[in-house]
This record gives sequence, structure tokens and C-alpha cells, in this order.
Amino acid sequence: MKIALVLFCSILLRSSYQQCLTHNDLKPPHPSGRLLLYSGQQEFSLALLQAINKVTPSGNIFFSPYSTYHALLIAYFLSSHHTEKFLRKTLRLDSSQDKADLFSAYKLDRFTTTMRALNSSYEFTNANRIYVAQQIRLRDCVTNVFAEELFQKDFKSNPERARTEINAWVEQHTHDMIKDLLPAGTIDAATNLVLVNAAYFKGQWESKFDPKDTKPEVFFISPSKQIIVDMMHIETGFNYDVSETLMAHILEMPYEGDDISMYILLPPFSKEDGVETVLKRLTLDTFRSVVNESMIARQVKVSLPKFRLEHTVELTPVLEKIGVGDLFQSTANFSVLTDEKVSLGRGLHKARIEVTEEGTKAAAATVLFTFRSSRPLEPAIFNCNHPFVYLIYSKVEQAILFTGIFRRPY
Repeated sequence: MKIALVLFCSILLRSSYQQCLTHNDLKPPHPSGRLLLYSGQQEFSLALLQAINKVTPSGNIFFSPYSTYHALLIAYFLSSHHTEKFLRKTLRLDSSQDKADLFSAYKLDRFTTTMRALNSSYEFTNANRIYVAQQIRLRDCVTNVFAEELFQKDFKSNPERARTEINAWVEQHTHDMIKDLLPAGTIDAATNLVLVNAAYFKGQWESKFDPKDTKPEVFFISPSKQIIVDMMHIETGFNYDVSETLMAHILEMPYEGDDISMYILLPPFSKEDGVETVLKRLTLDTFRSVVNESMIARQVKVSLPKFRLEHTVELTPVLEKIGVGDLFQSTANFSVLTDEKVSLGRGLHKARIEVTEEGTKAAAATVLFTFRSSRPLEPAIFNCNHPFVYLIYSKVEQAILFTGIFRRPY
């Protein structure tokens, strides 16, 4: 999976701020800091999914809450006063951790993710960049604290070159899956700050589909509208459940390494508003009941569309709806970064997913509603031939990496 997110802004002026992050930036890291960094990420992800679905109520959705979370986390580190409070609340950051604690956890997480990418059966990378205009005077401590992320660019005299260089960095870090993240005209001479996150995932299914079993079949966009899709098939052991609370069948499809899984929430075919019903019931508690409680391991006959899609989200109104306050307004406070006034003006997110017989690369049912079977040897039927919700979840970070709603094949 490949995903990239960008936040960019126009130039303003701001008063000084005496400490870099806190009054004690050098205190030792909290022993549980890395997990606490993501303590609110699940709730943030579900809120973002609900908000994006309201903007796109009838189309396919795919995005990375993990990428969005990281871009906003960088904004949080650079912010102060009321803007910092808005971002802290939006990201649901742990109340026991101050900014220095969270930054230590962020650095540890960055190191661990890099090391794990070298020794794992799947690829998962995450990178952040802070691009600042050359004429902006940066605080000395910021250039040290963000030595790996911070770069200065000549937006004023050559904005087009800066735009293409940022896009090239995104392409490199998403293995060429995300191209032209910043469209022509989005960077101009007034731009002075660009925050970018690029996330990439490539994993092979623990149980792969046989390409010989893939065949054209009907996918029901609605009970009265159908389209043909390449449907993959497999019968093997999976964690499976039927949730009366979510009104959906649930399937866990692990990737090799067993750290990351795709969870598919499949509503009954008989309900035309099945996806909306699942989303209304998909709270933090119901989500955790899916990923934290053991499902039933049993034989399942799975039918899953083979698909690829790309989705771009205009983030500004979505993030304002979930509570970022004046993040994109001229009143935003980024005095940790500079003594001059800066504010973000726009947010973009672009994501792409490819699901095949081998696995997933992103950055990603004609059945009546049934209850648990008392005959576990009889294979369950999990036929994704109508709209469903899916999430790719990391058990290491306990974070939602990617999520989407598949409503129709392209």
C-alpha cells in the first residue's frame, strides 16, 4: 500500500517561544511511550473514516489514517498554545504524556519501524518531511530536534521546482505508486511551509489465492445494479466471526509475519444500507472487540474481488469537522518552528491500493445474516460480492494503517 499526505500553507508572522518542545526536552523516554504514542490512533482513525464517508457517501473510499495521524503529529510538535490544544485533542494523545514524552516515542517508533523493515517478511515504511521557505528564520533548537525531517526550499523564486522535488520525494518513498501528490499551482511564491508524510506497505497473504481459481463473477453494487469483477477464491483456515453488534460477518486475513492483518466487515446482502449500518456501529469499543478478542478459527470459503484503486481526499474540511480548530487559519500558532508567523492553508491526501492473489500493495455476498454455527467443521461462506468495509491493522503499533470502503469495482 502506498499513501502520501501533504499539508501546505501561506506565510504569516508569529511571536517568539522560549522552549523548543517543553521545559524539559531531555528527560528520559517513558517505558511505554511507543504504545502510548498510538493510544488514541484507533479512535482518531474511526472518526476520520466516518467524516470521509460523509463527504463520499456512495463511492469507494481508501486512505491511511496512519499517514494522516503522522502529518498532524508533526504539526502538533511544531505548534503552541491554542493550536497545540486543538491538535492534542483531535489526535486523542495520552494525557499522561507531554510533548517531550511523545517526541521521544516518535523517534523510537521511527527507529523501530526502520529496523523492522530490514528484517521482516513484509515492507512497511513511514517517512516525514518538513519543508520551510528559505527566507523563514528557524529557531536553532528546531534545526537540531528535526535534523532528519527539516529542509529549506526556495518557494519564492522557483515554486514549480520545489513542487516537483517534493513530488519526487513522495514517489521515491512510495515506490512510484503515488505520483503528482501536489498538483500544478498548489505551490506558489507565497508558500512557506509544507508538511509531508509518505507511508508504504507491501505484504503477501499468509494463505495465498490460487490465480487459477480467479474468474469473472457478478458484484452487486446494489440489489438492482451489478457489474462483473475478477473474483479470487480460497478455502482454508481463517479467524472468522459473526457480530450481532456490528451486523456483519468478520474475517481476518493475515499477511506473512502475522504482525499485520486485513479485517473485512461484510454486512448481509439483504440490507441495502448494510455498510452504513456497520459504520454507525463501528465504535472504538466494537472495533477493539474485533481486533483484541479471539475470533473462531475455522474453515472458510472466501470470495474476494481482485482490485486496485486510488483515492484523493481534500482534507481541510474533513479535519476541521473532526476538531483541528484553526489549524488551516491565519490565527494558527506554530511558534515552536519559528519566531515568524506561519499557518497551514490546505491539506491533501492521496492513497492507492492493489489487492491480488499474492497479497496487498498500498501505499488498503449473497449471504443472509447468520449466527455462530454449532458445527465448526462445516466451512463458512464469506462471499464479498457486495459492498464491504476493510481495515489493515498493525498489531505491533496497535494502529490502523489503512482503511476503506469497497462499493464498486472500477
